[in-house]
Amino acid sequence: MTERLFHVAAAPFESARRVAILPEGHRARRLHGHSFTARVRAALPQDWAPFPGGETSALAQALEACVAFLNYRNLNEHLAIPTDENLARWIRQRLAVSGIETVGIQSTRDQGADLDAADRVHVWRRFRFEAAHRLPHVPEGHQCGRMHGHGFEVILHADQDLGGQDMGVDFDHLAVVWAPFHAQLHYACLNDIAGLENPTSELLARWLWQRIQPTLPALSWITVYETATAGCHYDGSHYRIWKEQRFEGALQLQRAPDGDPRRRLHGHSYLLRLHLTAPLDQVLGWTLDYGDVKALFQPVYARLDHHRLDALPQLRDADPASLARWIREAVAADLPQLDRIDLHETPGCGAALCWGELDPALPS
Repeated sequence: MTERLFHVAAAPFESARRVAILPEGHRARRLHGHSFTARVRAALPQDWAPFPGGETSALAQALEACVAFLNYRNLNEHLAIPTDENLARWIRQRLAVSGIETVGIQSTRDQGADLDAADRVHVWRRFRFEAAHRLPHVPEGHQCGRMHGHGFEVILHADQDLGGQDMGVDFDHLAVVWAPFHAQLHYACLNDIAGLENPTSELLARWLWQRIQPTLPALSWITVYETATAGCHYDGSHYRIWKEQRFEGALQLQRAPDGDPRRRLHGHSYLLRLHLTAPLDQVLGWTLDYGDVKALFQPVYARLDHHRLDALPQLRDADPASLARWIREAVAADLPQLDRIDLHETPGCGAALCWGELDPALPS
């Protein structure tokens, strides 16, 4: 498949608002405030940045400059109806960036909306439940064969054509849809629930999809976090798992102009997310073992963590996009199911390299 490269950036701002289009009595009709995060994903043209390798910083600076106007403001003084969707529209209209794919607003840690150029909105909300489980079909001695537990997180994603509307699916409606499943799953042993006798992330995501999608036609993905660093997306047909790792690296950006601080030796705490797509193993109930993904990636991880990244062989520069391409080549033989790499050098800012059959706008 054709490779697609996106640069991503995030910028926070603090603002107050009231959303008068919500039903009478809704708490968000009152003046209240949020710690918002604006996010942008862009397929930047070549030579857009001041220098090759400077794309991540340039995109972040452009987004920060755009949302600075909104910081510590009453949004109703500038937007008639300041929903997350309309805030995304406001930013998209004013952000001087070529190749924008989506602009998102995350109004709390657990909810947000991402708007594309065609006025389709991807609304999501995160929920948590505490449960025990064991995987009965794993090889003898596998740690997941023992009864254990997780603080599971589930994200419901809804995708729809706004057609100029001020908002898509109300976050509270997603909470109403989720409520009966929380009652069933919270403080339960998943193995005791009909249909979840083998409660892998993949089968839990499918179990939820089959029960939620008929009542929420806009449902586009179910995400299950089994741990803070691993989970599964399911869209009714495809499973995509991810494994997340962090590493510490030093670098210089050799193509930065003279006097630019990025020419100096510096470093980042990187967040790396490996996305893999594979068919479901009908016996084990998973696509791949998260532990196997981590083990197979370990030789590459060892070359990244606590090293000077611009000294890696065949790497011209250590910007996020170049590093993502280097990682793809380095791990391709061991993880052929890999089809997307997200690499952030600072929170929310970096690159997403996609080459699989699934939509690259799949939630991260």
